[in-house]
Amino acid sequence: MRRQTVTLLWRAGIAAALVCAIGVLPWLSRTDPALTVLKARSADRDPTPEVLADIRAQLGLDAGPFRLLGDWLGGLGRGDAGRSWISGSEVTPAVLQALGASLLLMAVALLVAAVTAALVCARTLWLGAHRRLDGRRAGGSGSAVLAALPEFLTASVLATVVGVQLGWLPALGWYGPQWTVLPALALGLPAGAVLGRLLDDLLPGAFAEPWALAATARGLPGRSVARQALRRCLPGLLPNTGLFVVGLTGGSVTVEQIFDIPGLGRTTLQAALAQDLPVLQAGTLALVLLAAAAAGLAHLLARLLIGPALRDGALPSLHRPPPPARRFLPLAYGGLLVGVVALGLPRDPLALDTAERLTAPSPGHPFGTDALGRDILARVSHGALDTLLLAGAITAVTLLTGVALGLLPRLSGPLVDTVTALPPVLVALLVTAVVGSGTATPALAVAAVAWAPLAAHTSALLRQERAALHLTATRALGAGPWYLLRHELLPAVVPPVTRHALLRLPGVALALASLAFLGLGAQPPSPEWGLLLAENQPYAERAPWAVLAPAAVLALLGALAVTAAGALRGGRGGWRRRDRGEPVVPVPEQRSPAKELVGAG
Repeated sequence: MRRQTVTLLWRAGIAAALVCAIGVLPWLSRTDPALTVLKARSADRDPTPEVLADIRAQLGLDAGPFRLLGDWLGGLGRGDAGRSWISGSEVTPAVLQALGASLLLMAVALLVAAVTAALVCARTLWLGAHRRLDGRRAGGSGSAVLAALPEFLTASVLATVVGVQLGWLPALGWYGPQWTVLPALALGLPAGAVLGRLLDDLLPGAFAEPWALAATARGLPGRSVARQALRRCLPGLLPNTGLFVVGLTGGSVTVEQIFDIPGLGRTTLQAALAQDLPVLQAGTLALVLLAAAAAGLAHLLARLLIGPALRDGALPSLHRPPPPARRFLPLAYGGLLVGVVALGLPRDPLALDTAERLTAPSPGHPFGTDALGRDILARVSHGALDTLLLAGAITAVTLLTGVALGLLPRLSGPLVDTVTALPPVLVALLVTAVVGSGTATPALAVAAVAWAPLAAHTSALLRQERAALHLTATRALGAGPWYLLRHELLPAVVPPVTRHALLRLPGVALALASLAFLGLGAQPPSPEWGLLLAENQPYAERAPWAVLAPAAVLALLGALAVTAAGALRGGRGGWRRRDRGEPVVPVPEQRSPAKELVGAG
């Protein structure tokens, strides 16, 4: 009970600190809130001292940020989140309406993600049910390409082709269930591909556990064994599923912008840009509460699925038997990516030729040209240096941070829930307010949130590994905490989390691209991939190659990341033997009585 109280207070403190930071955002960024509000209300009106003074008096800005924050917090107890500084309307009904639209979109997107994840791991489930996983090779290039597709690009293509040209589904607005299909596809397909890959990574280990072998020996149907294997693996994915729930609700800003959906992410972004603090604070608080509810539900479901075994320390160690990896594929994808970059580096990415505007691919311009006549191959190649190096550095930093904080779940759990609730766009605005705008701002914003899924994955695997039978036996033989950490827990947790980090490498590049698409990342004439997609997206119908080229390179990066993750199999002999069901109880060498006991056995 005491631990739960401390955790609850820790969560409340983090949420309060976040809301307070947002409450002083204009003062942190050293901007005049009255001037920002005037521009949002009427851009043509002159900002005379009298007009600005009148706005300050209306909003009570002269009282200072902390007085305004105190008044806003005091109204929450009465269900009053104040009035919008821009429109003057009540905040609570508007935020609840936006939250309802986002929750509906999230529910449909989750359905799409579940179907996509099922298709990704269907082959593994079928092979495992029929005991044919021994010779299965790691693959997943198709799901990698799907996961690497930028959401805003998918949304643009769906809106243009399916909505406008074919007229099968409505492309703009929010007036009924049919308006949810296209944005849900744009959100759910990449999320489902990532979840499917994570589940596909765990399933072979579940099928190799003793209970699965015993169930097969007793003649249980293969579908029953597959269903129980799925149940065995779900607790390790539930924390990341909760993160996807929050991300699909608050992080779908670009999709809501493209489809003109009045969701919470778009509402929060508009409030942040206009410094409409009451709306921004209420929207952020709603996202934080949603994150806490999703985390609590995921924790409850995990306890329902494996609670008794987790409590009694009776779980087998969930490790995947190392299959023969396709080491040729990552080399092929990597060679192709390097070849594309090397082919375009000698070209000038800034050379203009208005006579060659939007020309189709040709021997002189293999990827075509953009709206200013610049060579797209040159821009993709030069942008690869910045995008790939930056995404790789962020992935390495977030992997180390995620594993380190994931080993301390009581500290990192509430922090993960709060960080996940923040859209990267809002984090970018907060980072800009604190450190100023610059080329490092998008990287800091993405790094500030990208570690959370890895920390959640680490904590989930650590919780199950601590309840494993071999760890209980090792502890009983006298092994200390540091020995268990170095020789048992880290070898069990780090490899799957590292593969997870590689799977998210394209996602990091996409997050940078999304910020550039919204105008918060790289600025022209930079050839950064996200900016290329943003610049050429209006010409997607006229010159599809202008967006397909950078999108194809992003998909190639995703295929490289997944196949490289699949090649990271095997490891230490001890836990590899446990994959085959052989009991291995390593003992610290300094414990001579335990060594004698094992030797006598």
